[in-house]
Amino acid sequence: MRLVSGFIAAALFASPALSQCGGGFNQFVKGLKSEAVQQGFDKSSVNAFFKGVQQDGKVLQADRAQGVFQKPFIDFSRRLISQNRIDRGQSMSRKYDAVFDQIESQYGISRGVLLAFWAFETDYGAFQGDFNTRNALVTLAHDCRRPELFRPQIFAAVQLFEQGDFDPNRTTGAWAGEIGMVQMLPRDILENGVDGDGDGKVSLKTSAPDALMSGAKMLSHLGWQPGQPWLQEVTVPAKMDWSLSGPGKPRSVSDWQALGVSARSGSLPDLPASLILPQGHKGPVFLAYPNFDVYFEWNQSFVYVLTAAYFGTRLAGAQVYDAGNPAQGLSGAQMKQLQSKLQARGYDVGKIDGILGAGTRAAVQAEQARLGLPADAWPTAELLNQL
Repeated sequence: MRLVSGFIAAALFASPALSQCGGGFNQFVKGLKSEAVQQGFDKSSVNAFFKGVQQDGKVLQADRAQGVFQKPFIDFSRRLISQNRIDRGQSMSRKYDAVFDQIESQYGISRGVLLAFWAFETDYGAFQGDFNTRNALVTLAHDCRRPELFRPQIFAAVQLFEQGDFDPNRTTGAWAGEIGMVQMLPRDILENGVDGDGDGKVSLKTSAPDALMSGAKMLSHLGWQPGQPWLQEVTVPAKMDWSLSGPGKPRSVSDWQALGVSARSGSLPDLPASLILPQGHKGPVFLAYPNFDVYFEWNQSFVYVLTAAYFGTRLAGAQVYDAGNPAQGLSGAQMKQLQSKLQARGYDVGKIDGILGAGTRAAVQAEQARLGLPADAWPTAELLNQL
């Protein structure tokens, strides 16, 4: 379900053959083995790790089948956030209260953030994936779509194997190679694995304290600012300069307040923030603080990141967002048509996939401003028709 699933490290260690992919699968594996030995891994360990490796067609199918990200925020968030997930989150918060207290003390990360990750990734550990992790990583590295992401993870898995923490034939997880309750890639486990329960091992598949503490360390490593918020629902006036909105357009909270933005409940912190309008100026509205950017090191999908961040606030006590009355959005086919038109006008919208990603949002906002429409980055039939 994830676009780039699980916790993905921001910095991947370099490989001299980073760009290699494709070709015959057996020859590709031979190259991996040679490179692993060059990196200093024991030859017998390398041979044992790759023995029986297979290309997994189901992994590639999963990588291509991510149409759920075409859904708008309201539909997507309502699909992922159920009352059962809220109730179980509260139950898990009580059960592991001491662990969350330690995380909040050591890393300054709210329990709502970790609970939301835990819920969305594996339903609190219940569904961790049954794909062979070694085969998944090698399959995705061989595929030429994103080899720079997955190839280094193979050598990290070899290192875990040499340490006795990875079984190439039995270790399973998500289709994109993540392992455990909060779905971490092998390199992330090496860098951020924590023995949270004190048994001398890092067991992300079976130990909730290990998984939660490791996830917290990962977020800290990615730049999470201790004790700071990440997202807050706000209200906005009926009219303002909507072109100021969008991720990556921070202004001081005092500037936003001068424009009529106010907290729906509570007060606004003295931090820079971007105004987020996931479905235009008539839909839900949020202020995103610096910690919100850390979510994009975990997943590249805007709608997924916003939903996870919002769910974290709900589990931390926030009220249900005001859905408002947003303008009717576009169908998947219409979105692809819009992306093609924007691309023809010189905008970089990435792949024509019907997903309202960052590039498409920026292009939509620019064309709305040019045409005298509310520049809120929410594509409508009116915009499509005018183009």
